[in-house]
Amino acid sequence: MSTQATETRAESDSNPSVQLNVLGDDCARTILVATSDGPKTAKELTARTDSSSATVYRRINNLLESELLEECVRFEENGSHTTAYRATVEGLRVRIDSSGIDVSLSKAE
Repeated sequence: MSTQATETRAESDSNPSVQLNVLGDDCARTILVATSDGPKTAKELTARTDSSSATVYRRINNLLESELLEECVRFEENGSHTTAYRATVEGLRVRIDSSGIDVSLSKAE
C-alpha cells in the first residue's frame, strides 16, 4: 500500500482560536491521534471513535478547515484507490501572555 498526498485547501489562514476549538472535541482529537501514524479512511476513523459516520465526517471537515488534517489518496495493491486523511501537525504549543494567546504548530513531515 502506498499513499500520495493531494492538496485540499489552498488558503493558509490557520486561526489559532479555531484550531483550539476543534481540538476541544474528543472525536476530533481521536481522529488527529489516529491519523498521526499514517493515513486513515473515514470508515477506519469511524471504527476508532464512538461516533457516527456523520459526526466523523463533520470533524474531518473541521480538521481540514483548520489545517490540522489533509486529504490524500491511498492506492491499494489491487489498483483501487480511496480517500484517506492524515495529520499535518505533530506538535502544538500554546503561549498565553498579556498580549493574548499564541498558538504555534510543528508540522508533520
